[in-house]
Amino acid sequence: MSDGGDARKPLTKLVQAGRRPEWTGLPGQPGGIVSPPVWRASTILYDDVAHLRAATTNTHERLFYGRKGTPTAWSLADALTEMEPGAAGTMLFPSGVAAIACALMAVLKPGDRLLMVDSAYDPTRSFCENMLKPLGIETVYYDPTIGAGIAELLTDKVRAIFLESPGSLTFEVQDIPAIVAAARARDIVTLIDNTWATPLFLPALSLGVDISILACTKYIVGHSDVMMGSVTANEALFAKVRQTAWLFGQMTSPDDAWLAARGMRTLGVRLKQHQDSALQIAQWLGGQPGVARVLHPAFPDCPGHDLWRRDFTGSSGLFSFILAGGDERARAELIDGLAHFGIGYSWGGFESLALPVDPARHRSATRWQAEGPIVRLSIGLEDPADLIADLDAGLARFRAARR
Repeated sequence: MSDGGDARKPLTKLVQAGRRPEWTGLPGQPGGIVSPPVWRASTILYDDVAHLRAATTNTHERLFYGRKGTPTAWSLADALTEMEPGAAGTMLFPSGVAAIACALMAVLKPGDRLLMVDSAYDPTRSFCENMLKPLGIETVYYDPTIGAGIAELLTDKVRAIFLESPGSLTFEVQDIPAIVAAARARDIVTLIDNTWATPLFLPALSLGVDISILACTKYIVGHSDVMMGSVTANEALFAKVRQTAWLFGQMTSPDDAWLAARGMRTLGVRLKQHQDSALQIAQWLGGQPGVARVLHPAFPDCPGHDLWRRDFTGSSGLFSFILAGGDERARAELIDGLAHFGIGYSWGGFESLALPVDPARHRSATRWQAEGPIVRLSIGLEDPADLIADLDAGLARFRAARR
């Protein structure tokens, strides 16, 4: 369990977390290695039948069978737990969507109602409509700016509230403490997709959230070469999350866990660069002809900016901008000719990405209206001057196509 009284700073934790002696050394031998190694296993061998029988009584962080993990995965899970003060433990999953799905299944049953933020990641909405609904679990979507007003939606049927702050397309920041307070007053579970900020910029459990979910594919891995998700829970819910993950047979490969752990060690310096470059580029975009608005939580005109200043310690490299008029063809002219931005899903890697997004298709409780099409940018680790020059040429193509 992570220690809420741990005096170490977050950057120190990133370096030291998950490196227990049992993960990095050999029993009875002094010393150890820096990084926990890759333990690959399916079958585990026992000394005798008594040993086999005894092993079944506690299979968490104990060699039992490959599906329950090896020290490679346990050390990464341990590290992610240490990054969330107040957390009891973390489970790893083969993708962020798998993590979201398992977390929801751990806290919901037929007849329950889930409150889902209307700005949620589209695959999250898809899981609610195509998996939870047939199981008899109702999803009600709510305005991401609702804050304490969410109390008006709470009934005896509501068992969980799902947050995503900021939303990964339109970047509204939610009033997390207000929503948590309303939920706790009625013994309702709160879950958050914390992929944008990571625990480094938003230690969600410190704000009272019960379960924090990451698509580790993004910033934890950082290199666009591993799919992984994680669910970190408090003492009241971790055992339930763990049991649900085991029942569904969810796990990650030791090689992927090792790569994710390696990426996590540099999360601090990478996020700082993502943040600084994104802010520079976003500020430049805000003054360009052809750009109507920039959607970035660090900007005063972004919904929830004051909440971001209160609750977050930084901003990552993902934001959107709204074009001034134009259509799909004009937006494509901008994106298709970019030299330093890839066109692809996901984000958080070292390379920059540009993606056309259409939030109106994914709203039901609120209505999305904007001055023109939207482009979402994931700012990577390239020199921001090169990215600005690339976008400058792209906006010139957009303006020409718009005319």
